Amino acid sequence: MRITRRSFVAGAAAGVAAGGLLPRHAMAEMILGEARLTVVSDGNLMLPGSFTFAGLPEAEVAEIVAPLGVSTEALEPPCNVTLLRMDDRVVLFDVGAGPDFMPSAGELAENLEAAGVAPEDVTDVIFTHAHPDHIWGLLDDFDEPLFPDARYAMGRGEWDYWWNPETVDTIGAERQAFAVGAKRRMEAIEDRVEFFDDGDEVLPGVAAVACVGHTPGHMGFEVRSGGEAVMVVGDAIGNHHVAFARPGWEVNSDQNPEVGAATRVALMDRIVADGLGIVGFHLPGGMGRVEKDGEGYRWVAM
Repeated sequence: MRITRRSFVAGAAAGVAAGGLLPRHAMAEMILGEARLTVVSDGNLMLPGSFTFAGLPEAEVAEIVAPLGVSTEALEPPCNVTLLRMDDRVVLFDVGAGPDFMPSAGELAENLEAAGVAPEDVTDVIFTHAHPDHIWGLLDDFDEPLFPDARYAMGRGEWDYWWNPETVDTIGAERQAFAVGAKRRMEAIEDRVEFFDDGDEVLPGVAAVACVGHTPGHMGFEVRSGGEAVMVVGDAIGNHHVAFARPGWEVNSDQNPEVGAATRVALMDRIVADGLGIVGFHLPGGMGRVEKDGEGYRWVAM
């Protein structure tokens, strides 16, 4: 596979360090057989460190994050939407946060335009899951789907979870807005969404891989072309520090921490065993590989 980095800000590309955050309008690209995968920025999130680190052993966390320059007090993970162009398909994996979640996110539309893609060019939108930074960008200013001609697809279990009227009352107070926001956007595509299950071929060369735990129906995707493959992991691997160094740790950013940890361990093992590249929604640089590192793993951006 061939990976390149480009920036739409003059001169910015020279300042992109491997493994560092991409400039706002920058992207990474990977040529995979006849397919082209592109990371398009939706901005970044601004989160308290407790979102990931609460309940974890503080000394070990500090030892892991310090060499990476990561604060334990505040986190600013990038939001990397994956764009796949293959044959006559223009595919988005997730649609970003839109303008209503965080002021630091919601930049997908302008950065797609910078990448030469208009909303009406998008043929398919495939969701990893329905958290705000992945689905709230679905609607435009008139509450219509931003990508008017797209086919929409979501894992059956994920759709059923967020569509269930009991979810808003059982998800916990801190996530109730997630449930309300997801349902509102799903209603806009109810008559045009298609469902898939683990192992299904969502598109030619794109197979669904169940990665549950972060949400009950979270999906990753193995994209294969020309004998090469990468895994779009969504939030199943949610950061480049403790998720790699200690994938078996249970973190409260997962809706089911125990299941999320088991999924992460199995996913890391599979990625390394199969020699897959990965594209991560919250991984700096967006594209890279997983390397074994002692009792854990290491993220290597490309």
